[in-house]
Amino acid sequence: MKAKFLSVVLVLISLNMSAQDKKMVVVNTEKEPVALGKFEPTWESLSQYKAPEWFRNAKFGIWAHWGPQCQPELGDWYGRFMYNEGGWQYNAHVQKYGHPSKFGFKDVINEWKAQNWNPEKLVALYKRVGAQYFFAMANHHDNLDLWNSKYQEWNSVRVGPKKDIVAGWAAAAKKYKLPFGLSVHASHTWTWFETSQRSDTAGALKGVPYDAKLTKADGKGTWWEGLDPQELYEQNHPMSNGSEKNITALWSQWDWDNGASTPDQKYCDKFYNRTMDLINLYHPDLLYFDDSKLPLYPASDAGLKIAAHYYNTNMAQHKGKLEAVLFGKQLTEDQKKCMVWDVERGAPDKPQVNAWQTCTCIGDWHYNRGIYDNGGYKSAATVIRMLIDIVSKNGNLLLNIPVRGDGTIDDKEVTVLEGIAAWMEVNKESIFDTRPWKIIGEGPSVDAVNKLDGAGFNEGKLAYTAKDVRYAQKGNVIYATVMGVPAEDISLKSLVKNLGKQKIKKIELLGSKEKLSWKQNSDVLIIQKPKNIPNDIAVVFKIERK
Repeated sequence: MKAKFLSVVLVLISLNMSAQDKKMVVVNTEKEPVALGKFEPTWESLSQYKAPEWFRNAKFGIWAHWGPQCQPELGDWYGRFMYNEGGWQYNAHVQKYGHPSKFGFKDVINEWKAQNWNPEKLVALYKRVGAQYFFAMANHHDNLDLWNSKYQEWNSVRVGPKKDIVAGWAAAAKKYKLPFGLSVHASHTWTWFETSQRSDTAGALKGVPYDAKLTKADGKGTWWEGLDPQELYEQNHPMSNGSEKNITALWSQWDWDNGASTPDQKYCDKFYNRTMDLINLYHPDLLYFDDSKLPLYPASDAGLKIAAHYYNTNMAQHKGKLEAVLFGKQLTEDQKKCMVWDVERGAPDKPQVNAWQTCTCIGDWHYNRGIYDNGGYKSAATVIRMLIDIVSKNGNLLLNIPVRGDGTIDDKEVTVLEGIAAWMEVNKESIFDTRPWKIIGEGPSVDAVNKLDGAGFNEGKLAYTAKDVRYAQKGNVIYATVMGVPAEDISLKSLVKNLGKQKIKKIELLGSKEKLSWKQNSDVLIIQKPKNIPNDIAVVFKIERK
């Protein structure tokens, strides 16, 4: 009886799985075949991945999260929120450009010229600051490809700046010998741009559709003649459940569930072909997807095929050795074996076995003039203390410096970068090429519970003080970094407890020639407060073991 019942259950499970498989769009690979090699487009095969040592050594990267949404200087997700009637970005758009039925996001693209962009100058600055890799954006949810894309007519060579943005960044990264990363966000355009299907519910233009339903024929005599707005907005489909009323519905539907409109074959094929073209043209060292897991998963197998192709082509380039880094968010423990886990605007409160990364920004992801005007950027001290904590937990930090529409960064951003550079010049040995020690550190923040909120979003909830210490190691050296200016002697109990029978040979303070006084007892290491503190951000004690 039990065997019969089990058999029925297995059949039902099999039928359910088959039904799920039928729902998954299987992309056509004829135009862009998946490279053969060690990896196949399955989670099981991708679990053979191991993060390369160069990435684990690098610790710190800088990102230019830059595209046409930076042109209005009104912050994150402008292309979506400019269609949100009554919202602050909608109101600003109407005042600056006009009504979105007459001047839509496609027209914002036309305003973006990147006239003062100098990628070499920016990348040279980022390297001097201490970046060990550099990231550029290849496309965002706004669906504009920032290279000479053969599968997307809406690209930065044909419209807007009329420049190959990715090629410019790639050449600069190569000149300064920085590993080059690309971020791809366009898998979500299908639902992200649904606000552009709306119309005002009140006022003089009540019921007049915004511009997402325009067709190629409507462009006759306009600047965009010959282009099809449907290829940009991708809105020739029914809205997701609740999308017409709730601006926040998208968050609960990010994984193509909870009533999300399902992307069709044409959309999935196009995203797959665009991304494969990008990989084949630029061979990025790092590849970031703004998705939970892989792009379009589980609605399509596009992401699995892209991942396998990316790993296999990278191995072919590096004589059989995998040097690529692929990122995913909200990964299960098994999926963390398949790629590097990325945590947005936050960090886990415990150390991780596998390499991982925090991605964050000193302001908004897209340039926001209001943050500049109100002095809202993260300080150099905040960034450095975040980095120190992340490194102690086996992670890397990818920091976005928002770029203005014209291709420049502002003076306050430069000030933050110079502050990071000054600290790095003295203390970088405590960051680069290190590995986590037995414990992350000691002090009030070590045991504090700071749970992640979804994909991350827990940064800034803990205040570090000079009583907080973080550890990293390199060979027989332990770096003990105090998160501030010590007001008294430094007492390290957890360090001694985890040293066991090891004795300390020597202690130095990075950035100082002062001879330190210290004493190691059976239960504590006490370092007398130095007479001169070399910086007011985080002081690093270099502890050499016998």
